[in-house]
Amino acid sequence: MKNEQIGEGTDAGIALDKRMITILGPTASGKTDLAAHLAARLNAEIISADSRQVYRGMDIGTGKDLADYTVEGHAIPYHLIDICEPGT
Repeated sequence: MKNEQIGEGTDAGIALDKRMITILGPTASGKTDLAAHLAARLNAEIISADSRQVYRGMDIGTGKDLADYTVEGHAIPYHLIDICEPGT
């Protein structure tokens, strides 16, 4: 794990330990809800690795509900959802 040094302002000299939390589980087991709540608590972002949510327009049957990425009124940043057209 590589630490990144913050060099300016009040946080100068603080080493950040960047880690990734991976959540795995079966369909409809609560992975997205857990990820959103963890991200909110840790001030983190979500990287989706879902093989179908990557496609734009494939909202039905993929479990893609972008409202799930809002916790207590705060939008959680997410990545790799709706990034390409089907068939590309």
